[in-house]
Amino acid sequence: MAFNQFTNLDFNDIREQIKDYLRSNSNFTDFDFEGSNFSILIDTLAYNSYVTAYNTNMAVNESFIDSATLRENVVSLARNIGYVPRSKKAATARITFTANVASTNARSVVLKKGVVALGGAENSNYIFSIPEDVTASPNSSGIVAFSNIEILEGNLLKKTFLVDDSQPDAKYILPTSNIDTSTIRVRTVGTAIEEYTPYTNIFNVNAETRLYLVQEISDEKYQILFGDNILGKKPPNGSKIEVTYIETTGETANGASNFTFSGQLVAKSEGRDRNVTNNISAITTLQAAEQGDDIESIDTIKYLAPRVYASQYRAVTANDYTSLIPFLYPNVDSVSAYGGEELDPPEYGKVFITVKPKNGDFLSDVAKNTIKNKLKEYTIAGIRQEFLDLKYLYVEYDSTVSYDPGTVTSTEDLYSRVVNAIVNYSKSTDINSFGGRLKYSKLLRQIDNVDAGITSNITNLVMRRNLVPAYDQLANYELCYANKFHAEVEGFNIRSSGFKVSGIDGTLFLTDVPDTDITIPGRPVQVAPTTGSISVIKFNENNEIITVISDAGTVDYVKGEIILFPINISSTSLPNRIEIGVTPESNDIVAKENLYIVLDTTGKSVLTLKEDLVTSGSSRSGTNYIPPSSYTSSTKFTR
Repeated sequence: MAFNQFTNLDFNDIREQIKDYLRSNSNFTDFDFEGSNFSILIDTLAYNSYVTAYNTNMAVNESFIDSATLRENVVSLARNIGYVPRSKKAATARITFTANVASTNARSVVLKKGVVALGGAENSNYIFSIPEDVTASPNSSGIVAFSNIEILEGNLLKKTFLVDDSQPDAKYILPTSNIDTSTIRVRTVGTAIEEYTPYTNIFNVNAETRLYLVQEISDEKYQILFGDNILGKKPPNGSKIEVTYIETTGETANGASNFTFSGQLVAKSEGRDRNVTNNISAITTLQAAEQGDDIESIDTIKYLAPRVYASQYRAVTANDYTSLIPFLYPNVDSVSAYGGEELDPPEYGKVFITVKPKNGDFLSDVAKNTIKNKLKEYTIAGIRQEFLDLKYLYVEYDSTVSYDPGTVTSTEDLYSRVVNAIVNYSKSTDINSFGGRLKYSKLLRQIDNVDAGITSNITNLVMRRNLVPAYDQLANYELCYANKFHAEVEGFNIRSSGFKVSGIDGTLFLTDVPDTDITIPGRPVQVAPTTGSISVIKFNENNEIITVISDAGTVDYVKGEIILFPINISSTSLPNRIEIGVTPESNDIVAKENLYIVLDTTGKSVLTLKEDLVTSGSSRSGTNYIPPSSYTSSTKFTR
């Protein structure tokens, strides 16, 4: 039988298959389907089959977390494996202020929950609140200090539900989205006021345990769930459920500072409470707003849910840490973790963690402590977590792009599009992660594919680390590139920006002198050096090189390591850094351990457009055409 392609989803194909099926029946052998009204029936059948097949296919796709596209389905599937997608996260700031309440004879002063301050960021003002009251006591002079108060961006809202057991299917749904679920506070008001705490695990839960569970439903709203008097206490019939929470804008408020007080202070004295409206100091910002984040995306849920499930919510292996930390701390772009046993010499009982935050270049000490504290309930006793500062490995490019002038009408437009292509690749997932790799062939392809008029490109790469010196003190330094250096026996493989050293006149630079007399038996020529020494040089009035310090450190070209012996750096030509560049042996550059690759699209990266004389016909024989070099010039001694 001809009609056997049950997986076809194309309308026209289904229509033709119905015709073939009918033709296989002797009653319709010579029937003209196109010239009769019967074609309308065939179209109707094909349309119905098409819609049914499409809906069936989509329904099946929505049954698996990898293929689901609707957020509520992805959230539901993640819930099946115990993963709770992250809500919006309110940007958090820390402030300090004082008030003079001497005239009130107050024993204590309460900063009421709700709005506390207004803060500005990028020409916008944001409301900052606290989810609970904060109480402080005045000193003998009547000055009360509210120190290191954590305020969260957003409005504190309240929703009340009435418990009615005659409605067994009652649902307690918060009416707004954009909620930071960590700010939710739940209590019941009846014959007594009872506070409920968020569910964390099922251990030690009985019929009297007052717990609640927050569950995301459709439209990014949230439902509050309670126990059933078997596992967790059920709110008493007739009581009121009061839920307070902060509705936030999330990531947009990051960076807000310059706060002005807009809260409510209540002075409590014997038998009397009075609002404090005067003698309130200006707010001192201890920490600008940070860590705000949008609701967890569908792609992130799909990525993290199976990995967190695989870790079983415990941190044992390095992969467990890389899965759990983004789950526990939303302001994470990428995580690197490895055990101390991998080091040389090994450091047993330690795990080393490096985090690339979404906002900013480095993780603050406050954020490190926050992650450490959250990890405590997941880690093994006796294992210490140490956070390492992020190390950026910058990659600069020097690209000469040849083009056919007969095809390209605007070099300015071509230049702009090539730059945009490189910038787009610099933001790709190939690079922007620990363990990422700059794929040289992909970079070249991105450039070539910009325009059909591009005939070729020659792109040279330079690896760069920034040395941040400890000024005016003796200090040694170690720079790891974790990629093999391309080393010429003549030296000058390492090039640095300028700096000054106490007691030595002039601007100085770093370079290298390879170890000599490295030969292979039977071969008269030297092979590429594997090690060398670091020298400090400067230039005289005739631009000749003068060696100032001949033994300033060592270099391992194979490991990609530079070590500087103690040196007293007094100043640098560039702000707060010395740039040290090397040519990689391989143009495929890999980020290892706590290194993070950045394809530098600004700085010293260079893009040059060059007319292709051979392609254009200006030099058909190629006699006058000189192609650009594929190697970094060794005559460039400094940066």
